[in-house]
Amino acid sequence: METPESLADVRARIDEIDERLVRLLAERQGLVKAAAAFKADEQDVRAPDRVERVVALARRRAAATGLAPGVAETVWRAMIGAFIDLELKEHAGGS
Repeated sequence: METPESLADVRARIDEIDERLVRLLAERQGLVKAAAAFKADEQDVRAPDRVERVVALARRRAAATGLAPGVAETVWRAMIGAFIDLELKEHAGGS
């Protein structure tokens, strides 16, 4: 990464990253909605064991790439929680 030359440069780069993140989250959302069709009940949607495996993997990947594992865990738990809420609505037939 090139060293930013100003605060405006830092912010512009963050905005670019945020744009990519939003596109990736939209892609993830599509898969979450598709997953709802394969799950029998709320417990399948919540899948606490799966959540813990995904968070552990995010922590390992973070450590390997220089991201603080605690930051990764916090972000992933928030993201997963939001997607579980969405999937519960999808599973219940809402939108």
